[in-house]
Amino acid sequence: MDRRTFLTAAGTGAAALSVGALSAPSATAGPASTAAGTDTAQLLAWFRDTYRSIEAMTTDFGLASDKIDVSGAAPVVSRQTSPTNIGCGLWSAVAAAGLGVTGEAAMLRTLERTVSAVEKLERHHGFWLNWYDAHDGSVLTEWPGTGAPVRPFLSSVDNAWLVTGLRIAADAAPSLRPRIGRILATADWSHYYTPYDPADPVAGPGQLRGGFWTDTDEPTGHHYGALNTEPRMASYLGIADGSLPSEHYWHLLRTMLPEHEQEQHPQGAYSVVDGVRVWQGHYTHGGRKIVPTWGGSMFEALMVPLFVPEPEWSPRSWGRNHQRYVRGQIEHGLKEAEYGYWGFSPSDVPEGGYQEYGVDALGMQVDGYASNTDRTYTTYGAPLPDPSAFTNGVVTPHASFLALPYAPREAVANLKALDRDFGAYHEGFGFRDSVNVGTGRVSDSMLALDQGMIAAALAQAIRPGLLQRPFRTGGFRSRVRPLLAKERFSI
Repeated sequence: MDRRTFLTAAGTGAAALSVGALSAPSATAGPASTAAGTDTAQLLAWFRDTYRSIEAMTTDFGLASDKIDVSGAAPVVSRQTSPTNIGCGLWSAVAAAGLGVTGEAAMLRTLERTVSAVEKLERHHGFWLNWYDAHDGSVLTEWPGTGAPVRPFLSSVDNAWLVTGLRIAADAAPSLRPRIGRILATADWSHYYTPYDPADPVAGPGQLRGGFWTDTDEPTGHHYGALNTEPRMASYLGIADGSLPSEHYWHLLRTMLPEHEQEQHPQGAYSVVDGVRVWQGHYTHGGRKIVPTWGGSMFEALMVPLFVPEPEWSPRSWGRNHQRYVRGQIEHGLKEAEYGYWGFSPSDVPEGGYQEYGVDALGMQVDGYASNTDRTYTTYGAPLPDPSAFTNGVVTPHASFLALPYAPREAVANLKALDRDFGAYHEGFGFRDSVNVGTGRVSDSMLALDQGMIAAALAQAIRPGLLQRPFRTGGFRSRVRPLLAKERFSI
């Protein structure tokens, strides 16, 4: 299933956003991690080209499209876009101005055009559908190129990334705050929320639905149960604006419960936090205790802290876990699979198509995301497969950029190696989406989501806190930060 629909099953188990929350003065960025010891000029050069690719993906209508194909003489922009892609375009424009790559006037023109386009998009329950025509804003009913039917769907996590981009735009452009405030006033996260039912925690888990098909108002059959996955951005947004109760955070799973089938049997203990009984479970990987993601991919763990300062607000839990997660990815690529390169996250298949990639042992899901197209899995407690079994390993550059705060020298070295050994860098548009490190095949495309993560990661490395300002004030400071301060991972 395409990761960009964000419909991965994640376990077994309404207040308007005020303009005041958007416009409150930002707090001092504080001791955010930086890419210490790296070449700032190199990072800025990478940002410039990455932002050019995002500009090239952005249509005259004002929306960043889903992807761009750079295999021909001229780049080809896709027809489709999603709320996530649009959010990436917004925060990338703010980052470009903040880093001096563009001026404030150019940023304002870009943001105003995109906000005007967003105002015209069809919405349901205050949220946006998963797929639009990036060139005119119409809802896609058939997939471009294939004609396959597209059902109208409201994704909780996709909408979180557009709301994230809008909040960043409002913080950077005071003239747009009233319009963005009106846009977000009806985005009520409780639409996705199933309240906790102690009599039936399976039916009432206190978690968010993956989404709803609007043609029948039918919800997905699953909730997003895993804490350490990218849907937690929707949880943070809802808790911050008051449309979700704070206890929702404690009903998310650090691992699945010991009695549930999962990648390895978790260790840990129960604790009671804010009146909620929480299973503080962990896995062990490479001799390190860790709270896993769902599938074992880099973006699940490390996209959210580009915006929410989890390592700063929860250094011994979230901060420690992010560090160990990156170390697990590095060791898998260099030692377990012996690819010579590392960084595994959903991306283009270099030969064509799309697939989830990750480190299987870092995920809860039995046979989660493998690091290669041929899907070589590991089994906890069993001997590792011989490195020769990991055929067609796929490394994506955006994973290394996400690792910058935690392993800066190794991330930069890995990226330079992907360019030197495979020609993974496109002069003018930045890194191509992925590399098959077995065959040397490099993707012809760049995805807006992956370029958007790269842009945000570079902004954080070069100017820490630049995109985090709207997530350090208001409800994030008063409601989310105290939750992270109470977090006690058993690692």
